Amino acid sequence: MRILAIETSCDETAAAVVEGRRVLSHAIYSQILIHKKWGGVVPSLAKRAHEERIDMVIDEALLRSRISTHNFLTPLEPPRDVRRPRAIREAQSRKKLASSILTSIDFVAVTYGPGLAIALEVGISKAKELARKHNKKLIAVNHMEGHIYANFAQNSKDKPKRELKFPSLVLLVSGGHTELVLWKGELEFEILGETVDDAAGEALDKAAKLLGLGYPGGPVIEQLANQVSFVDIYKFPRPMIGSKDLNFSFSGLKTSFYYFLKKKSQSEVNKNIKELASSFQEAVFDSLLTKLEKAMRETGVTRVVVGGGVISNQRLRALLRSLAKKHKGEVIFPPQKYLCTDNAAMIGVAASFKAKHGIFVKNFDKLDRIPRLRLG
Repeated sequence: MRILAIETSCDETAAAVVEGRRVLSHAIYSQILIHKKWGGVVPSLAKRAHEERIDMVIDEALLRSRISTHNFLTPLEPPRDVRRPRAIREAQSRKKLASSILTSIDFVAVTYGPGLAIALEVGISKAKELARKHNKKLIAVNHMEGHIYANFAQNSKDKPKRELKFPSLVLLVSGGHTELVLWKGELEFEILGETVDDAAGEALDKAAKLLGLGYPGGPVIEQLANQVSFVDIYKFPRPMIGSKDLNFSFSGLKTSFYYFLKKKSQSEVNKNIKELASSFQEAVFDSLLTKLEKAMRETGVTRVVVGGGVISNQRLRALLRSLAKKHKGEVIFPPQKYLCTDNAAMIGVAASFKAKHGIFVKNFDKLDRIPRLRLG
């Protein structure tokens, strides 16, 4: 059961070929350099970049699926001079070969949300086109489901050998989403809590922007915090940390940080930038861990599966390990770093479970993006 998966939920154009949980190939084109100068993702530019690169990325994933070893992080760029006859012939040859490989694919899968609307529509449109043209069944995958199943992706040798165990708690932390989920069984989820405003990753990026660190700012915040051993000198607020529910909020934290910096001179900020970055990061992570621990106590579930781009942060990983150890549980991280950020391999793995249960798109014309967070 081979699946071609497509992911265009935000600023990564990605495609992958999976066989069950095994990732046979993966290709990705990152738009970070496009959006960097604007300090964040510009929807119209994201859509255009997806449209320009999606065919190339899909072809690359299909071609790589024929090779035994893959460099998943190889940058994808077109030939330097596509006007040269040789380059044209090579491109045509690759396109023809990719098309022939597609005939051996069983299903086409695509992210249908949540995410950036006009970016999602590029992937959905392409998936419909390929499924119709090659007479394949289509599988629609929730982006957040993908982040969950990313933890159980395997390489071509079926490693790592991880079992799906239920129930499990799931913590999803990315630039666009923050959720606590109770995973009850294959394709069976209950959302316990979610952000009522901004996501944790977005808050970290905003703090970095206020500090003049550029975009994406989360990794820079982590680097600075690491240099001062993750001190928490300024004790920024933890919104909703005492609420009875399991929801999160980061808008108030961002506002507090903004007004705090506004009262300081630029020289003061520059002098204490490492401590400021560290204190802000600690406030975000403390909010996450407090609600996760509350969920562990309320449900009695101590096995935690995590996903999302912010999970790449080593400080957050260390805190999660400590919390799991405290409650004699375990925490499961995605086996590869690229599986934390947006990618198509995770969409393919999630799709394989949907195919197993016979869940396919019945009417292509009615498949549209989902505008809000939900699982299943």
